Amino acid sequence: MQPTLDFKLIQPEDSLRDFIYCFSSMRYFSGIQQAVVIPNGRIDLIFSKTGDGRIRVALLGLETMPKYPDQEFSDFCSVSFNPLATEYVFGFPVAGLINTGMLMPDDFWGFTSGDLDDFEGFCRKMSEKIKSLIPENVDLRKRKLFELIFASNGEIPVAELAEKISWSPRQINRYFNTRFGLPLKSYCKILRFQASLSHIKDGNLYPQLNFTDQSHFIKEITKLSGVSPKELHKNENGRFLQFLVYGEN
Repeated sequence: MQPTLDFKLIQPEDSLRDFIYCFSSMRYFSGIQQAVVIPNGRIDLIFSKTGDGRIRVALLGLETMPKYPDQEFSDFCSVSFNPLATEYVFGFPVAGLINTGMLMPDDFWGFTSGDLDDFEGFCRKMSEKIKSLIPENVDLRKRKLFELIFASNGEIPVAELAEKISWSPRQINRYFNTRFGLPLKSYCKILRFQASLSHIKDGNLYPQLNFTDQSHFIKEITKLSGVSPKELHKNENGRFLQFLVYGEN
């Protein structure tokens, strides 16, 4: 009998919320048929264990389309980072990682395969490591930028953002394109899509957010998930992994 998927999620402590979205752990992942990962506007650092017990670390950039993950690895722990972390935790842009990723050194940040056996311990160790990397001074405009974008589910106009953080729309778009690999408008569409998932899961198949009309809603959901809102709501075989989050809240 195939083991049941074991999913766990832990929220970061308050001091790290600008940089970390969540920690998650998944065991027996390979048992999910045709698993799908859909865009969520975060950068993921994934620690998995190979068949011979070694650790493998991968950094995944932002996604703008659904992807079908490699199910060779059954168990893994991951950290989902907010975009601000690319500058203040990793220290490099991820513009070249749109819809792809890169392998990191096996000993990245001093983690070993044994750390993956204790998820809570993994989260504690990771939190301390990230605290040690964050500089004392973080640009308050960038903090405010993401605070406003997240609070509005991506529905805040760029002109309002520009006024509130004292950047021009051109500066904001240059920042997004050079650091993350996509314009602000595209990123905000991903956040609006993510905010719509809870509505779709509950069976609300009509737009609850600022979509132009029903056809626009269907088009945007289909573009980012690969299926219609109706099919997404069905979530056959539990294959849309982001829906796991709602079971943990």
